[in-house]
Amino acid sequence: MGFGTTRYWAGAAAFWLAAVVASCGEQAARDAASGAGQSTLIARADLFGDPVRHGGQLSPRGDRVAFLAPRDGVQNLWVLSVDAMDEARAVTDDRVRGIRSFYWAQDNATLLYLQDDEGDETGRLYAVDIARGLPRALTPNGARAEVLGVSPNDPGGVIVSLNQRDAAWPDVFRVDVQSGERTLLQRNLPSRGFSRFIVDRENRVRLGVRPLTDGGHEIAARDARGRWTTLLTIAFEDALSSRVIGFETDGRSFLMLDSTGREQSALVRVDAESGVKTPLGENERADVVDVWLDPATNAPEAFATEYLRREWRALDPETQADLDFLDRQLTGDFTVVSRSADNARWIVVEEGPALAARSHLYDRADRLGRRLSSLFRHRPALDNAPLQPMTPVEIEARDGRTLVSYLTLPIGADADGDARPEQPAPLVIVPHGGPWERDSYGFNPLHQWLANRGYAVLSVNFRGSAGLGKSFLNAGNTEWGGRIRDDLADARRWAAANGVAQPDRVAIIGSGFGGYAALGALAFSPEEFRCGASYNGPGNLFAWLDTSSPSARAGLYHRIGDARATEGRDTLRRHSPLFHATQIRAPLLLGVGAREGRGLRGEADQIAQAVRARRGNLTYLLFPDEGRELVRPANRQSYLAVLEHFLGDCLGGRIEPVGASFEGAVMQVYDGAMNVPGLSAFARRPAPPSAEDLPAPNPADGAGGPEGAGPAPESAQEPAF
Repeated sequence: MGFGTTRYWAGAAAFWLAAVVASCGEQAARDAASGAGQSTLIARADLFGDPVRHGGQLSPRGDRVAFLAPRDGVQNLWVLSVDAMDEARAVTDDRVRGIRSFYWAQDNATLLYLQDDEGDETGRLYAVDIARGLPRALTPNGARAEVLGVSPNDPGGVIVSLNQRDAAWPDVFRVDVQSGERTLLQRNLPSRGFSRFIVDRENRVRLGVRPLTDGGHEIAARDARGRWTTLLTIAFEDALSSRVIGFETDGRSFLMLDSTGREQSALVRVDAESGVKTPLGENERADVVDVWLDPATNAPEAFATEYLRREWRALDPETQADLDFLDRQLTGDFTVVSRSADNARWIVVEEGPALAARSHLYDRADRLGRRLSSLFRHRPALDNAPLQPMTPVEIEARDGRTLVSYLTLPIGADADGDARPEQPAPLVIVPHGGPWERDSYGFNPLHQWLANRGYAVLSVNFRGSAGLGKSFLNAGNTEWGGRIRDDLADARRWAAANGVAQPDRVAIIGSGFGGYAALGALAFSPEEFRCGASYNGPGNLFAWLDTSSPSARAGLYHRIGDARATEGRDTLRRHSPLFHATQIRAPLLLGVGAREGRGLRGEADQIAQAVRARRGNLTYLLFPDEGRELVRPANRQSYLAVLEHFLGDCLGGRIEPVGASFEGAVMQVYDGAMNVPGLSAFARRPAPPSAEDLPAPNPADGAGGPEGAGPAPESAQEPAF
């Protein structure tokens, strides 16, 4: 595809919680235990504001670097010349949401980037000429675009999938990066229903992924006449741990991660005509999660697996020399994120648990030999901050499964260096998103912020997490509110039994699935956690399934609960926090983005009404211009400030003053406005609850729900199938 190194790990999206839901607060008065009061208070903005510079990408010729950096407080695209590193200039001037991801076109003069419209998550494609700096839209508004490929053999074009005609089944187009002219390459039809397409190095559509009714999928091959034949069938149990990476240059074979016939996914080469697979790399403990590809040939050079920590293995002597050189030069873990077309220059990002990310320029063909030079530090304000080490731990679940987890302790808590505090500390458990993602060892802003405020922090790879073998991943099927919840409870009990946590001072916070887990913890086992916070956590699994893409729904029925069957409906109701919201007793921080697209605003309203009926401790925030993630820095900082106050009130940790955190925020506060200084300016009065607005009584509640509660509102009822 010409993007240089291609990185694959299940859960690439998962990190947004660490970048969004973390850092907060006020009242520099309360000192937590463990000596945190003697340390410097790390500012929220330093941990969770937009990085000073990040996301560096080399141009195809390797003569320029494009990167993301704030311009007037909003993240934009910048470009610098490798020969004039101090002369960076902005090439975009976005004033609202900022730019988050981009690619170089193969003409070496154009940058391509995706951007939604006010949080609607459509992903419209834009192009900007780096000389003139005038962005132009290449795809229509309201349609989701995905870049499938750019090629040196077609420098003026980009291949995209676009769901303008059918929201569920995208078509494939070639788009001219100068004129915006679109040429249809493949029309998608529900009758054959491809959820994803793969192009080769010539920008030809070669493969399509077709979902099956049993939750698996087929990989079909397209011949020169446009005819499709099934090449591979991926069973349901392998569907989340197997995926195509891309074609090699000759077009005769492609690379994929594949767990068929084995426990862990391996790197394999597949013959594009026969489907015969040749294993190239694997590990007996964990999946392959990262691959280095030669930019000229797309041939694999090295692969990484990750159990407790990431481990690299070279596939040829030259790459082994690169690994050895980078190991000698860098103290932290490293990832290759970009390469020039001739493979002479790389951008390498280095980081560690107590080392904020920094980018380096690696010249492999320098006349004096290999040379590494600093490109930029992403967060220079953290250079001298009191960052804490992270410890991988293996926790045994009640059924004997091993939960790979990561622990960070409060500053000063571990005087003897044994990775256990001298005295138990307040604990925050942070479930990751997905749930088919994973937590990893490395720099985690959320861990650093919470440890700095006086809390121990624990991230748990519960069953259903990716990267640890398909049996572990599939053990989470239909267990969202069952054994996955048990795993989090077991981790809490491990922390208490091992002197890490004060048993009565444990909080749980999260976003997406992590937000669902927080809601479920408070609703299903209210005695386990002292408080919880959820941003965009789904409360009604029926609605979550109903708003999922048709291409994904068959698999989700097997992984969450089959709403078409009585047993599945019972599981969905039993695992939906909305139907158990009257059991929530602990303080709850509830946040939601109004443009999220799955109707979570309505679910949050109903949960809030149930908690109000119990006269519970509730803080409820709505962000009208946000979707799945808190993208605008002002909104992100405002949520984090409230979260820090919330945790301070609940667990007694230190709190950074709100300061300017609320400036520029677009936020509505329906409950808890008096709990944080300055928050009352955003207060709104919720509509009085009525019988029709409250969740249906749940027999497990004992008392049958709040007094006067009637039937569930239409949006909370089980859909008909």
